[in-house]
This record gives sequence, structure tokens and C-alpha cells, in this order.
Amino acid sequence: MTGEPTAQHTDAETAITVRGLRREYRGRPAVDGLDLDVRRGEIFALLGPNGAGKTTTTEILEGYRSRDAGEVAVLGQDPATAGPRWRARIGIVLQESADVSGLTVRESVRHFAHYYPKPRDPDEVIEAVGLTDKQNARAGALSGGQRRRLDVALGILGDPELLFLDEPTTGFDPEVRRRFWALIAGLRDTGTTILLTTHYLDEAEHLADRVGVIRAGQIVDVDSPERLGGRHLAPSTLRWRDAEGTHQLRSTAPAADVARLAARFGGEVPELTVTRPSLEDVYLDLIGAE
Repeated sequence: MTGEPTAQHTDAETAITVRGLRREYRGRPAVDGLDLDVRRGEIFALLGPNGAGKTTTTEILEGYRSRDAGEVAVLGQDPATAGPRWRARIGIVLQESADVSGLTVRESVRHFAHYYPKPRDPDEVIEAVGLTDKQNARAGALSGGQRRRLDVALGILGDPELLFLDEPTTGFDPEVRRRFWALIAGLRDTGTTILLTTHYLDEAEHLADRVGVIRAGQIVDVDSPERLGGRHLAPSTLRWRDAEGTHQLRSTAPAADVARLAARFGGEVPELTVTRPSLEDVYLDLIGAE
């Protein structure tokens, strides 16, 4: 495509560039000509149903799975051939944690620090993920949210430019999830690029600068959560109540219609609500769900 970077020439603003990515299993495409760009310094959420190709795509980007065709550049290098120096520039937080249950938080972080040429200070990392008070507790005794924070600590220990997060808050209660979101947003604010896969649409809407939806091995749309699938242009639904009951109006000019209703009622419109399609509505439409 004219004017777009190829995978071998990723520019300084792009952390990940993918063109025409393909991977088949037993003759069936799991990833089928996928194109993708992730900008440096953003949180990019990759959404899609099970079997859509999310895991295969991210494993190829991480350098853990081979591809059948296509061009891929992650931090300017091909993950299939990149060496240890490149791997030290990325961090990975898998859905299933490594087994360090017998070690304390501090022991775990200090142990994994030896795997990196220039690790961050272990005590600073522990403080960054909010585990200073638990640094002497064994990993096996941590709560789910605390253990996930330890996973992130291990993922950012090498001071990565790019962090892969796979379903990071599965099983969290709402309060713990909110605290975890603040941690991830803080990493983005310090310049870390984050590729997030999640089934929680509210998580994508809260964290992501941009969202990509994958269906049948292809990206079907990429945009901000507010604009994905033309969400910002979709009609609004106005609901209100009067003596005759509840009324509903689909509107492409909600501000004007609210003004007309306010004039009719001489002020406040009883039980007025104005809603646009949710991210879930748009997502379900993009993946062709009933």
C-alpha cells in the first residue's frame, strides 16, 4: 500500500508493523492476511472471539511461534530471527503465571533480574507495582490481584519498550481490576508501549488508546474506543417519561432533540436518558455475532 511502512522499515513512531500475516494449522488459516500497526507509547487492545487468531498473532509477535507468510517487525526487527538483545527490549505477562510460589516476592524479582542485561532496580519495581508491603510474602500466599501485580513486576523488570499483556485481569474483583488499570495506565504514561488482549470490553474502553478487532484471522477495524465501527456517528436513543408513559426516539441530532423536548416540558425532561451504542454493541456487530 502506497505511503505505508513495510515491516522491514518500521518508522520511529511505530512499535509493531504487520503486513499480510498468515499462519495455518492443518490446512486451515488461523491468521489470514492480517495487517496491523501499533504506535509507540500507546495501549493497543486486541479484541476478538475465541479462535479468531489473537493468541497466534501475539505469539508470532513475541517470537514464540513461526509464520507461514507475511512481514513482521517488532521494535524494528523480525521476531523470527531476532536475538537476545531484542528479547530484552520486550516484556511478556502471560495469562498463566510462572511457578514461583515457593519464593518470596523479593526473591522472585531479584532472581529474574539476572536474566536481563540492564534490569531495573528490583526494589523500585516492587514499589512500582504496589507490593512493597508484601515483598517478604511467598508468591503462593498472595491474593489473585497481588499475584498479577507480581507477574507485571517480572514483565517490566527488564525495562521493556514493549509489554505484552494477555488477559491480565481475568478473575479479578472490580476494585482490584480498577487498581490494576491504574498500574497499566501508569506504565503507558512512562513511555511503555502495551499490547493488551482482553475479553473485558470495559477494560479496553478504559485503558486503550486504540482498539483492533480480529475476526477469522483478519483485522476488521481499528480505531479509538469512541470511534470504533463508526460508533461516534451512530444514532442516539432518547428515552423520557410523561403522563402517557415512556417514550423512545432514535436521533442523529440528540442535542437538538433534547432542546426541543426541554422546550415542550418547560425545563427538565422527566427521566431523560441519552445513549449511544456501547462498545459491546459495536464489537458484536463487527464480529458478526447474533
